[in-house]
Amino acid sequence: MKCFHFTNGERKDQSGVVSRSTSKVSWARSFSVASSVLDTRRSEFESDSRDFCCDGFNEFLTHRRANDLRVFTFAELKSATRGFSRGLIIGEGGFGCVYRGVVKVSDQYDGSELKIDVAIKQLNRNGVQGHKEWINEVNFLGVVKHPNLVTLVGYCAEDDERGIQRLLVYELMRNKSLEDHLLGRVASPLPWMARLKIAQDTARGLAYLHEEMDFQLIFRDLKTSNILLDEDFNAKLSDFGLAREGPAAGLSYISTSVVGTVGYAAPEYVQTGKLTAKSDVWSFGVVLYELITGRRALERNLPRTEQKLLEWVRPYVSDSKKLHLILDPRLEGQYCIKSAQKLASLANKCLMKQPKHRPKMSAVVETLGEIIGEAPLQDDGATQPDKETEEAVGETQEEAASCKRETYSRKGVFDLKEMVSLRNRSVGKLDWRNWTPAVVKTR
Repeated sequence: MKCFHFTNGERKDQSGVVSRSTSKVSWARSFSVASSVLDTRRSEFESDSRDFCCDGFNEFLTHRRANDLRVFTFAELKSATRGFSRGLIIGEGGFGCVYRGVVKVSDQYDGSELKIDVAIKQLNRNGVQGHKEWINEVNFLGVVKHPNLVTLVGYCAEDDERGIQRLLVYELMRNKSLEDHLLGRVASPLPWMARLKIAQDTARGLAYLHEEMDFQLIFRDLKTSNILLDEDFNAKLSDFGLAREGPAAGLSYISTSVVGTVGYAAPEYVQTGKLTAKSDVWSFGVVLYELITGRRALERNLPRTEQKLLEWVRPYVSDSKKLHLILDPRLEGQYCIKSAQKLASLANKCLMKQPKHRPKMSAVVETLGEIIGEAPLQDDGATQPDKETEEAVGETQEEAASCKRETYSRKGVFDLKEMVSLRNRSVGKLDWRNWTPAVVKTR
């Protein structure tokens, strides 16, 4: 899935330099709110620190410093990843490679050293994203804690012979990303009930960002690859490099550069650069349809009419009896059609054209709780197809059989000429109608 980035709502001064309306904060100053003092060369990091460090967020940071983040040395992280071995890579994106590793941390109770499994993300200096996104992650995840946000263990920022090294150390999410499961990179498919709970966890994370903090945060890049799953399949949001503080009091939106991933970004944001929390709600609606269908938001390898997920599902969601035709075939019928219909209805509300008509994420969390509460459970956590599902499938099969019988009754019998023609084409022979019999001599 390709990312896009183009400017909107920015202006150039006489020297041709792009300027933003938001205040500029140096890398060193921005980084210091989430770490101990580092001996860095200030001149290397003078830059606007992404639109993120606005008044509301800075005020929040002064009351809640990130004192519990561990500052790692580059040597420690190099050793933890066996020299950044390619065999330990567990992910790769615009930021750089993510490695699995083992680090030592101090126990918060008795001070003893513990070894923990972590995911170590190293900045690729030639990548799409850079130090601003890195600062964003440290600033935000260093001070905010929530069960549905990935935990940042620490960071590394130091110079070596190759220049500045910037790394982030996260808790290891053992069940990889939601994208890995939906696209079949993981052997066993996600059961229906697990999908509902993942949707609920994701909604809770977004609701926290939008409505439950001292300032509003817009995630801006919600997609299945940024939803990670722990050993118990609890979902957590990851990758806050593009996160942006919401509009100030009295304003309905903020104008900003358009960034995100094609297929997930809200249309009004792409067209105008006007960003609101409802942009995240749109992206969540896309993720819901990915959970329902098991397909990507945008898949170029499919036929043209099926490449864009939202366009492909449109004819089916308007008729509840057709919905089962787009449900993920890897579920093998193990789902509740009623909860699938309600989930599709919720997705449609999130995908309303007018942002003001889309629900708040707190309301989405409540609706998902109701859907989960009404879904019949199986011992293995999956759901059995209910009577309505079986009837819908039965009606579809009967309709097809009826059509077939009607075709046969009109024709009487299968056309022998068509049968011969079909057989000849299948084995590469000439069509029988172009064949002329030759004279055969007999004794």
